[in-house]
Amino acid sequence: MSKKYVSVAFAYVGVIVGAGLASGQDLLQYFLSFGAPGLIGIAALGVLNIIFGVVALQLGSYFRSGHHDDVFERITHPVVRRVIDVVLVFSGFAMGFVMLAGAGANLEQQFGLPAWAGSAVCSGLVILTAFLDFDRIMEVIGVFTPMIVIAIIVLVIYSLVTPHPSMAELNATATQVTPALPNLWFSTINYFALCVVNGIGMAFVLGGSVLRIGEARLAGRIGGTIIALVIGGDALALYLNMDRIWDVNVPALEIARTIHPWFAFVYTLIIFALIYNTVFSLFFATARRFSGGSTKRMRIVLVGVVALGYAASLMGFKKLIGGMYPIIGWLGVALLVVLA
Repeated sequence: MSKKYVSVAFAYVGVIVGAGLASGQDLLQYFLSFGAPGLIGIAALGVLNIIFGVVALQLGSYFRSGHHDDVFERITHPVVRRVIDVVLVFSGFAMGFVMLAGAGANLEQQFGLPAWAGSAVCSGLVILTAFLDFDRIMEVIGVFTPMIVIAIIVLVIYSLVTPHPSMAELNATATQVTPALPNLWFSTINYFALCVVNGIGMAFVLGGSVLRIGEARLAGRIGGTIIALVIGGDALALYLNMDRIWDVNVPALEIARTIHPWFAFVYTLIIFALIYNTVFSLFFATARRFSGGSTKRMRIVLVGVVALGYAASLMGFKKLIGGMYPIIGWLGVALLVVLA
């Protein structure tokens, strides 16, 4: 067995762990707004992500997928396939510009850089990456995975060893966060569907680059497990610091600041890198869908998509998560039914 499954697993983590998860804003609105019970939803989300990673990468490998339509044209009715295609293209673009807004919010909170400038830097990096070959792209996407794992471990250890309010006080503070959805289980299903929409296009492409299905399965299992651990650790750290982070744009960064200014600096760059990973994956998968197999055409389409996404990102990160994510999540439920 080759070692390619490791790079594929790390790249898959880089695709899923984007602006919301690394920054903590997604977890705050979807889960921790319900207090301690939200951690149960986090655990369920972790298990579901492991299952999804295995299924998606295996399907991509089995059908030698170059883009998501290569798989759906083989496993769905033509009408259903067309609906799913439209949903994925729309959702991928929508999530992409939310992530670009996250890039701007991240740099603004740490460095005071205008949000539009941070989003512009991320957009430029996405366009430049499109001019690399695919193996190099996969390496770039996966290189930051070990960094976020180490950073989350530091956040968790710090949160556990420092004094924090009682569970009753933390739960009371959590109620001040406006939840994305009114029910924890709806939130869990919706957010998992959001992960599916976010990751399925690039997961199929990554799976399609692996010749052996067993390797694709292993990559999905490893990648899904890392994602589950990152989500769980991030959520625990956020919950224990709820009194300080409930009303900020990038809550995980706020915790990093209390540890040490240099750690906050490094964590800012890690969040930015993961946002860039996810934005690139979403827009790259969309561009591949319309490229007709032509690399030149793919790059042209990607430049256009990034330009439109940048314009849309100027509406603001926190507002976009609360407004766009639940809608995209429910569209993703349809994909879960098809995959099941």
